[in-house]
This record gives sequence, structure tokens and C-alpha cells, in this order.
Amino acid sequence: MARTITVDPLTRIEGHLKIKVEVENGIVVDAFSAGEMFRGWEIILKGRSPLDAPAITQRICGVCPQVHGTASVLCLDDALGVNPPANGRVIRNLMLGANFIQSHILHFYHLSALDFVDITAILSYSGADPKLLQIKNWVQADLDSGEASAGAPFLPRYEGDYIEDHETNIQSIANYVKALEIRRKAQEMLCIWGGKMPHVQTLFPGGVSVRPTVDKIAAFKSRLAELQSFTDNVYIPNVLAVAKAYPDWFGIGGGVGNFMSYGGFRLDNENKEVLMAPGIYIEGKLADFDSGKITEHVKYSKFSSGSVLHPSEGETVPDARKSGAYSWIKSPRYNNKVVEVGPLARTFIAYLKDSNSDLKSMVDSVLADLGAGPEALISTLGRHAARALECKIVADNMQKWADELIPGEPVHSEFDIPSSSAGMGLTAGPRGELGHWINIENKKIANYQAVVPTTWNGGPRDDNGNMGPFEQALIGTPVADPENPIEIGRVIRSFDPCLACAIHIVDNGKEISKFKINI
Repeated sequence: MARTITVDPLTRIEGHLKIKVEVENGIVVDAFSAGEMFRGWEIILKGRSPLDAPAITQRICGVCPQVHGTASVLCLDDALGVNPPANGRVIRNLMLGANFIQSHILHFYHLSALDFVDITAILSYSGADPKLLQIKNWVQADLDSGEASAGAPFLPRYEGDYIEDHETNIQSIANYVKALEIRRKAQEMLCIWGGKMPHVQTLFPGGVSVRPTVDKIAAFKSRLAELQSFTDNVYIPNVLAVAKAYPDWFGIGGGVGNFMSYGGFRLDNENKEVLMAPGIYIEGKLADFDSGKITEHVKYSKFSSGSVLHPSEGETVPDARKSGAYSWIKSPRYNNKVVEVGPLARTFIAYLKDSNSDLKSMVDSVLADLGAGPEALISTLGRHAARALECKIVADNMQKWADELIPGEPVHSEFDIPSSSAGMGLTAGPRGELGHWINIENKKIANYQAVVPTTWNGGPRDDNGNMGPFEQALIGTPVADPENPIEIGRVIRSFDPCLACAIHIVDNGKEISKFKINI
């Protein structure tokens, strides 16, 4: 007899996600992924100036605002008929790349590693490192109180088959701390060009509003060198160490096996060359990407909008009480097929297309080290490996791009806002493919739609009853102890969910909380 397990909320992700599975004979046989909030960004944008979009859409998410800013300015470039000069294009790439690096490191060390590392090993630490001693105090406080402390949410947790080697656990916890410092360096890199982080101030249609100087380039590259060293010598080796400790997880969480890449990081002003190759891999066949084949299904989503619409004609009409609906996330499809997006999808497509020799060489090296074939990538640990390799590819190319900047040359192209127009901005993001679509009427935003990575991966069933990528990845996952379903978290967190992005709080006048502030 099947047993229902509900994890609500699934922690260590951005936003509120509920996962419900049916487990029979220790195996997941059915799954439901539910986004648990509504925000309405597309509604907020209606009637505003198109120039407001890059600033407002960055507020969709504080973890990955840069990618929304990038998609938004690409969307406006298209609608306004403007193209940035070389300096503007490169600075956009450098800002987006810095966000990629910090996000990938955040995902492995601070969101996912605790699925494999035994944080309680720190209780036997007898060294003098003040940061490790602080974590030891936090973990002890969590154990004493039975709940997460204000310092860090390590416990309570699901118990599981954590790494047994004590020294590996301690070193992993030390790298958890080091990764916090490295992420700060990545944010500083972004601030050099964006002014602040989160929510940069310098993105604009036609380019950017910050000029390169010798000092800025040098400050950027010095920090980047530290990130490259951490990625090469700590991040990738840590991922491989986890992979070798958990070889079974190269056969768990594979999911749909269909992949999509929009392409990302433009390398020329004509958009003929990109670092990350666009493409589609569906049912074993590789094909060119066609943005016209994207639609959004809403049968099981809490929207009364029209279904199977292209985002350029998309609607955002919330319906919290819709019969049969179980998620605030829509269900995007490509040519009516379920596809996964993200670092795994981009890596798999680039590998098959042989579009990046450096990436292909790294993938082959990792697979040889693990004694596995390319099919092993389509798994829970495959997503982690692909993300780490992508981090290196982006970081290494950013050194080259920084050398392309020419102080004194333009960073921005002039433009006029047309009375009516439409545009599309597609880009790669740390969690997957992001698209923004705009319709302009009377020089105002008439409609704006954002289809984000976790919409693609975390959506519910579509109008035809096909499960989304999260749901399909859970099918077949072994659950050793229904009271401690750590395996569910491992699979879902490998996608790096961002619910803040995917579900665009309902205010119905109900009092949620009351606070008194004494000054």
C-alpha cells in the first residue's frame, strides 16, 4: 500500500515549495510539486514606462536579480531596436558572470552540501578556528533547543546516510565557511560594474551606464583570480569527492531526459556567437532552438488565464480557488514537450553539439575519473557536476572578456521609445533559461511576461497530464525511511529551485502577523 509523504516547506531553497510523493515498497511512484505563493510581478508592470522594467524585474529575486535585469534589457533592446556597443555588451556579461559564480557556489555549499555532509561532526572539533568554533556553537544550540538557531539553520534535519569519514566532514564544513567569503568577493565584482548588489543600478536598454577604467578592470580581475582558484582547487574537487562517496546517485533523479538551452553570454554585437550554445534535446534527438514553440499550460495552476499560450500573448489572472489546481507555478512546454533547463541541460547540449572544446574536455575528464559515461550526467549528482564545470567555464572566460574592455570607448547606444512595439529577451541564468516578453502600447507596458527556470522545472502537470521535471525526477527515487525522506530533498535541491522567481503574497485583508517595535 502506498504511503503519502509531504515535505512542506522544502527548506534550503529560495521561496516556498511543497513536495508530495506517494511511496510504495520504498520507491516513489507518484509526485506533486506545488509553489505556495502568488506575487503578480507581471500585473505590477502594466501601465508603467518600459524603462522601469529592468529595475522592477530585478526585485523578483534577491539571489539572482542580475539575470532578470539582463533578460529585461535584452527584451527592451529588442523592442526599442537598439544594440549596445562592445563595452556595454562585455560589462553586461561580466555582471551576469559574477552572479553565475556566486549563485553556483551558494547552491553547492550552502543549499545542497548539507544533504551529504554530517554537520554534527563539528561537535568533536577541537581546533582553534574561530569560524568553525562559531558553527560548533550554533549546531550545539540547535541540538539543545530542538530548532534552528538565529545563527544558522543547520538543525533540525532529516537523518540520512551522511559521509562517514570524519575528516572529510570537517573539511567540508570549513569549505562551507570559506565559500561565504568567496561569494562576497563575487558580489564585490558585480558591484564594481553594477553599483550595488542585489539589484544593480547600471543596466539600461542599449548598454550600461558605467564606464570601464583601468582601476575597475584591475579590481575586478584580482577578485576573479581568487574565485578561479577556489573553483579549480576546492569547488570542483569537493563535488567529485561527494560523487565518489555516493555513486548510486548517478542513477537517481534523472527525470525527463529532455533538455533545452536558450544560449547565453553574447560574444559579438550581432549575436551570432555565444558562450553557451542554444539547442533542444528531446527524445534522443538534437535540434535547433525555436522560441516560437514555447507555450504555457495552466490546467493545474492557480490561474484562470488562457492555456497553451505563447508568452508574448501570456496572461496572468490569479484564481486561488480554481478546482483541480495545486500550484501557483505555470507549466511551460516546448513544442508541447516537457523539458529540463539549467546547467545540466546546457552542459549536455553543448557536449552533444561539441560547441565548446574546453567544456567537452572537462566533462570527459570528470566522467573518466568517475568511470562513467555521458548518461551519468542525467542524474542528481550529474546536475552538481555540470554546475561546477559551468562555474569554471564562466570564470575562465570572464578573464578574457575583462581584457576586451577599452576605457574611453562608448558603453551605451541612444534610443527612442516607440509608440507601440514588442520584444523578447532570452538568456541563460544560474538556475536555467529565463525569458522576458514585453508589449508596448502608447509608450507604456501593455503586457509583460517572465518565464523563469523554476517555472520550467518546478511546474505542475500540464493540460495533457504530463508531470513537470521535478515530479518526473522524483519517480523511482528510493526512500529508505519515510520518517526521514532525505532523498526527496537531494533530488529537488539538485535543480536549485527558486520559487521567488517561479510564482509571480495574496493580500485579502487578513491579518497575518502583528509586530511592536520599541525605539
